[in-house]
Amino acid sequence: MNVMILGSGGREYSMGLAIKKDEQVEKLYFCPGNGATENLGENVAIKDYNELAEFAKLNNIEFTIVGPEGPLVDGVVDIFKSHNLTIFGPTAAAARLEGSKVYMKNFLAKYNIPTARYIETNSIEDAFKFIETLPVPVVVKADGLCAGKGVIIAMSHEEAKKATSEMLSGASFGDAGKNVIIEEFLDGYELSMFAICDGDDYVLLQAAQDHKRLLDGDEGPNTGGMGAYAPTPLVNEEIYQKVKDRVIVPTLDGMKKEGAPFEGVLFIGIMVVNGEPITLEFNVRFGDPECEILMPLLKSSAFDLFHKAATNRLNELKVEFLDEYAVGVVMASADYPYKSSTPAQIIVDEILHDELKENAHISYAGVTLEDEKLLATGGRVLVCVAKGSTIKEARDRAYLLCGQVHFAGKKIRNDIAYQAL
Repeated sequence: MNVMILGSGGREYSMGLAIKKDEQVEKLYFCPGNGATENLGENVAIKDYNELAEFAKLNNIEFTIVGPEGPLVDGVVDIFKSHNLTIFGPTAAAARLEGSKVYMKNFLAKYNIPTARYIETNSIEDAFKFIETLPVPVVVKADGLCAGKGVIIAMSHEEAKKATSEMLSGASFGDAGKNVIIEEFLDGYELSMFAICDGDDYVLLQAAQDHKRLLDGDEGPNTGGMGAYAPTPLVNEEIYQKVKDRVIVPTLDGMKKEGAPFEGVLFIGIMVVNGEPITLEFNVRFGDPECEILMPLLKSSAFDLFHKAATNRLNELKVEFLDEYAVGVVMASADYPYKSSTPAQIIVDEILHDELKENAHISYAGVTLEDEKLLATGGRVLVCVAKGSTIKEARDRAYLLCGQVHFAGKKIRNDIAYQAL
């Protein structure tokens, strides 16, 4: 079967790497892909989704997987389905769970899914009044998609009011901030959980922890993610069961009642407070870099998992995971996340350690191929991923691989997985 993956980051590279192993996959396409995805398949530069659907039919692409949130919110799944093409991901109506934080919070409240106390409003007076009722810190969120940057954790009431004013005026995030959510700050530990859904059934993957801050010790500005590890020992069977019963099942039931059955990846941001999982947010796609570490932990076929979810047949599947851990360390460019960096050539040393060859790999993200040279051109350039029988073994291998990769200005965190270790 010919398969196409939409997106250009490390997440899409990792999905490609995972499904390419399946003998059912004959040829892989990426749209638009990056400078390294050409090693796995063929890159396609088509921006119009109707044109892309025609390209899929012309090239006998029988299955498409959507990586990022933008195309999902824009309705690529609806367009492909209207062309009778099989595609993995939620419809535009179901993607509102990420596309609008207001819709998502109101959905959580409507279906009694545990979440933080909040107000959603476009009134500055109402927002300020509610801010005064909350202890600090206070969480302020823009309604729409802001490329993962629309959440401010304000350390004072004044800072919360300033962030709210800037969002509502359009100064911070344009139209995406014209409605805001103000909510209480939850004090606990955060988890990323991913359920692969087919509208009726689901498969819950192992819980991961992401490291959002730029610098060691969780200092510095928020980023798209500087590394992750899974499975985390901070989750026991009781927490998994609570997430299934209190979050996933009511969400799938609720989305059916809303007339938008959820198919695709339900990414649940969880805060565990005194042993109780509280839903921070939903996204409708894999996290990045969580995807990079979850794919290598699948013992069963990633292709089967995605394809059966897209064809409402998850109940036919028994999904197995390796009894191992995975750690991913993001290698970023010199000026990330402040501004674009000067392109730099990437050199990867020949890997001589057998254990590293067998247990580690690079997932490429912000890279471009020019004159047969791979250049670091994005903010998050690549992820060094490694597996091990313990978190420490996986982490040590990931950092060993980092030492084999060179480009001017490379930047990494040195403490990925510290919460578990």
